[in-house]
Amino acid sequence: MLYSICIVLILVASIILILAILVQNPKSGMAANFGAANQVMGVRESANILEKTTWTLAGIIVALSLVATISMEDGVATQSTSLEKDAAALMEKAAAASTEAMPQAEVPAETPAETPAE
Repeated sequence: MLYSICIVLILVASIILILAILVQNPKSGMAANFGAANQVMGVRESANILEKTTWTLAGIIVALSLVATISMEDGVATQSTSLEKDAAALMEKAAAASTEAMPQAEVPAETPAETPAE
């Protein structure tokens, strides 16, 4: 139950964080040309509030992620039985291959080189 609540809160905080980042006044680059909307509003403290909001939301997302991970039940994590079977089959195959002796190639014996008759 706590896990589901944390996931919902993380999603809400992520959406608010995206909006807070999009509203901020860009410092430089191509997006700086579109920053005139913040100057029209005339509120100088909005940039400071938005920056604090961004950092706070990022911290909340990290904290909620840790709480969700700790509260996660064993059944919540997706476990693929077919993946486990495939991994077990590969491990058995690798163990069987390592116990078998590697076939050795036969090296032909060197024959003395015949010298041409003069």
